[in-house]
Amino acid sequence: MNVKLDLQILGWLLVGLGVLQCVPIVGALIYGDPLLPYVTSAAIAFVYGLPVALTVRPADRRMRVRDGFVVVAAAWLLASAFGALPYLLSGDLGLVDAFFESVAGFTTTGSTVLTRIDDLPRGLLLWRSLTQWLGGMGIIVFTIAVLPLLGIGGMQLFRAEVPGPVTDKLTPRIADTARRLWLIYVGLTVAACVTLMLTGMSGFDAICHALTALATGGFSTRNASVGAFGPASQWAIVFFMLLAGTNFSLHYRLLTGRVGAVVRDRELHFYLASLLIPSLLILWLLADTGVSEEKVRAATFQVVSIVTTTGFSTDDYELWPALGQFLIFHLLLVGGMAGSTAGGIKALRFVLGISALRTFVWRLTHPHAVRGVRYAGRAVSDEVVSGVAVFFLAYLVIAGLAGAVVSAFGYDVVTSMSAAFTAIGNVGPGLGGVGPTDHFAHFPAIVKLTLSFCMIVGRLEVFTVLVILEPHFWRR
Repeated sequence: MNVKLDLQILGWLLVGLGVLQCVPIVGALIYGDPLLPYVTSAAIAFVYGLPVALTVRPADRRMRVRDGFVVVAAAWLLASAFGALPYLLSGDLGLVDAFFESVAGFTTTGSTVLTRIDDLPRGLLLWRSLTQWLGGMGIIVFTIAVLPLLGIGGMQLFRAEVPGPVTDKLTPRIADTARRLWLIYVGLTVAACVTLMLTGMSGFDAICHALTALATGGFSTRNASVGAFGPASQWAIVFFMLLAGTNFSLHYRLLTGRVGAVVRDRELHFYLASLLIPSLLILWLLADTGVSEEKVRAATFQVVSIVTTTGFSTDDYELWPALGQFLIFHLLLVGGMAGSTAGGIKALRFVLGISALRTFVWRLTHPHAVRGVRYAGRAVSDEVVSGVAVFFLAYLVIAGLAGAVVSAFGYDVVTSMSAAFTAIGNVGPGLGGVGPTDHFAHFPAIVKLTLSFCMIVGRLEVFTVLVILEPHFWRR
């Protein structure tokens, strides 16, 4: 493992974080908020990051597979820890709550311990939104450029799916891919901001919601979330959540004229079906007195928000019929497409899992025939299929253990399990005590730390964290 290179990368990460912590200073200056929390936070990040970045000189510039695991996991932990400083120094949150809020931001989860969001300083609201936007882009680059090289749970397929050439090493071509993705991400964010202002949002609200919608994060500037804004704003956010939950390599293909490849994408078909079918079912449940634009909007918004793991809300779905709540609970598991800013299990794994199940059942009646799992016209290796199966198992086991921790503190089953699934799926709201009108402030510190761990595990595709917790990983 190249320790010096890893330290240098993490040092520059803290320097970059310090620079970005200066951004809320602009908002604080405009609205007359205190500057000290952001100036101090940035200074601390510089003090810790700059000496390491400048003094550590790795002789070997090659990054190996183990370095990839360590740097990625450490990057999210460091960002969450140092990103908690503005909350802590502003006096709005204690140590554990500040860390929880920061983790929810960088993992684009959207769960919050804040109970009076409308009263927060504008600089702090801007920082909340910015953490989600940074985490959203970070996970796109991580998923498309790094995961295929680490062999995480079936993501090896991205070797043929990314918008630029990727080999078995981290090369400058990875940087080319990242730059293209950044341009798409920034362009969509600007488009979302302009669109939201045209729908009547203030400039500040439009900026914050554009940042969190494209990150599928869900942090809002209002206690009532997107329900505080008009129908036009809500439909605009639905559109951009849908785009953000789509594999960004498909955006690139569309921009480069490869429309046919986009239209034929099986994962895209599953993703759109996972949005359309539940929306129609919930609309049917809500339309007992007739169909209206308001009901169509409520059903569509909540399904898109949950499936893309954004977590915005416009309606209290806990007041819906039981079947509607049942659907919402199960949608916490799905997630958007791989290579998007969305969390969850991901549509790609469901597509591969369903194909593997069909193949297995077919083999039971044709034991001597040879038939394998195929995706996009290519045979899928047994290694990839087993990786997907193990991912499902690990995901459910971790969620189950987290749910047990929550229930150990006296919470009911619905609250416990939905808190666990919404954390590992990076969704935000769930059911019970963590519903769309609730918050996570009532949980004890151990539960908040457990859920914070789940958020990071889910954001980093489970195995990235599990691998570095394995003792053999650290042995030469």
